[in-house]
Amino acid sequence: MEIQRIQLQKHGDDRGMLIALEQDRNVPFAIRRVYYLFATNNDVHRGQHAHRRLHQLAVPVRGSVTMLLDDGNGPMEVVLDDPAQGLLIGSMVWRELYNFSHDCVLMVLADQLYDPSDYITDYAQFLREAKGSLLQEGLAACAGR
Repeated sequence: MEIQRIQLQKHGDDRGMLIALEQDRNVPFAIRRVYYLFATNNDVHRGQHAHRRLHQLAVPVRGSVTMLLDDGNGPMEVVLDDPAQGLLIGSMVWRELYNFSHDCVLMVLADQLYDPSDYITDYAQFLREAKGSLLQEGLAACAGR
């Protein structure tokens, strides 16, 4: 699955802490959009989609959230609860967000502007496209031997 935890470098002293997010340093892509989620109730499920091309870095600035991630080979859960650690999420990864703490603020950096055509909002359609992508990769690998 194309996900990776990214440890972010903390700078600080008795005055407080600072983390800088810099394109091509600790954010491995050009930052085209930034958004954040907040004031989300604990029983709400968000996301429930995948992106065909988009790459994102999710950082829990405050509080915690659970993400269910699936690349078509089965789901895994990841808890985001450390503001000094981001989660890099590649394309073709289904994501669902839930178990938001009452104080959760989740910031997301993206490598593309908002594009509705990049979203796959039907899980069955996602699985069809993900299996097609995996088949194409397998065929390409066999051709390269």
